[in-house]
Amino acid sequence: MSGETSHQEHIGPYRLLSPPAGGTGVHRATGPDGRDVAIRLLPPGAAPDIERMRAVLSPYAADVLDGETGVRRPYVVSRFVPGRPLAEVVAEQGPLPGDALRRMAAGLAKALAAVHRAGLAHGELGPGTVLVVDGAPVVVDFGLVAGAHRPGDVHAWAATVAFAATGRYAAPPDALPADLRPLVAAAADPDPAARPDAERLAEEASRLVVRPARPVPAPAPAVEAAAPRPVAPAPAEPAASPGGPAVAQAWARLLAATVVVIGVGVAVMMPIAGLLLTLAAVTVLRAAMSDTVAGWAWALGRTALTVPYAAALTVAVPLGLAAASVLGGEIDSLGACAFGAGAGAAVLWTAPGVSAPRRQLERMFTAVAGSPRRIAVAGAALGALALLAVVGAMSLTPSFAPMYGLQSTLERSMDRLQNAMDRW
Repeated sequence: MSGETSHQEHIGPYRLLSPPAGGTGVHRATGPDGRDVAIRLLPPGAAPDIERMRAVLSPYAADVLDGETGVRRPYVVSRFVPGRPLAEVVAEQGPLPGDALRRMAAGLAKALAAVHRAGLAHGELGPGTVLVVDGAPVVVDFGLVAGAHRPGDVHAWAATVAFAATGRYAAPPDALPADLRPLVAAAADPDPAARPDAERLAEEASRLVVRPARPVPAPAPAVEAAAPRPVAPAPAEPAASPGGPAVAQAWARLLAATVVVIGVGVAVMMPIAGLLLTLAAVTVLRAAMSDTVAGWAWALGRTALTVPYAAALTVAVPLGLAAASVLGGEIDSLGACAFGAGAGAAVLWTAPGVSAPRRQLERMFTAVAGSPRRIAVAGAALGALALLAVVGAMSLTPSFAPMYGLQSTLERSMDRLQNAMDRW
């Protein structure tokens, strides 16, 4: 059952590898594609913007890969970061020295800038939500606090940098390196409007980072020329994901969207069969996130909740087209009903709050998106099917099989409605 643990082994399609770390509600797990991920369980009713969280791209912010909000126990899935909280690092090793502190400040500012560019705010930036990996910060748990604002994040940046420098949240200015003091003071200004934005913060902090000089290699000792030895060719490396996890996610999302286009096109060409297939597909995709009876019951219930919205649009579209015909022109009665069926299918796939089927498709395509060759094959096949579906929906006469009697009834009803509107 999505959003719940099943026998303490799964959360949705993710297999748990460990209990929550330190009571934080964060599980380490394995995804359907075999990658290690971190899953944060959220309070019931929490509804963060998963799409915007996935748009946060920075080496200093943990990639958000997935999530579910319309379930009994919402959760967010992110890249597993093998680091330790900044609070633990400072407690065990002491405050960060000058250059390490500057790199920490710049990385945190760049992470905040990426979060803000995605239209989010962090809301809880601090030593507990910053993981340290090889001396660099990785910000986690952004976008989860309702009502968080960006000036508050900037102030939290100043407090976090002060903590990294001193081990205290409220540090006197002279405890910071002289070049960092003006920037931290500006970020901690009591007036939120006077604080710099995260982009400027990142730019100014990056200028303070001292990059180590590249060592000059020593000249190689002179050796006598020797005949070159034949070298065996290196084994070919396996194809890697083209562009990393973020690009793979984008490909998976595109392939999933192509499947939705195909489904809507089929519903226009064959309204009855297409709608039934769509209902079955979205239910199976929801249920695929769990292998329990309760999971199937939840999937059926969620699909049933979307049926009234789909039915309303299925009826509204042909009525709207009939009303528009009063302004001039003539509509095809069966075509109008077919487009209504396509609109209903689109609602079942893409209506606000109906994300589980699409996300499950994206999960299924994640493995495909890890290989350029598989992307090309899947993209070509699905693209061709989508093109055929669109062309067929626009040019073929819709078939209402197996309910041919309904086809005649709809055609007569639409003709009467159009005639009545013409007389009116």
